[in-house]
Amino acid sequence: MALKTQPHDGSVEEFIDSLTPAVQSDCEILLNLMEEITGEEPVLWGPTIIGFGQYHYVYESGTEGDWFLTGFSPRKKNLSIYIMDGFKKHTALLEKLGKHSHSVSCLYIRRLSDIDLEVLRTLIKDSICQIKDKYC
Repeated sequence: MALKTQPHDGSVEEFIDSLTPAVQSDCEILLNLMEEITGEEPVLWGPTIIGFGQYHYVYESGTEGDWFLTGFSPRKKNLSIYIMDGFKKHTALLEKLGKHSHSVSCLYIRRLSDIDLEVLRTLIKDSICQIKDKYC
């Protein structure tokens, strides 16, 4: 089964310009942070996800595909930040991060001002290292 969410050549800038000014500001910070960490240009994946870098995965079930190393999506209630290796290995960082919640690989924050950006930087870097070690 192919993933519906795929990278495309849509304009990241136009997407961010369509958001409210407060959200635009946080998105610009995340853009700069993730571009600096990954060394990759931002790419739209589907209509609302901005991804950086790419890796190929293969699950034990045989399911495989390509996905971004890290990324984010501005949602109605919060920013979703994608930490692709999950959070099991990052509990110490999560304790220092600030106000957030998370699911399997999505970190949810209301505003960047609610968290410590240096801790987020470390979390993203560590996650990318885990992904690259496993898949690259």
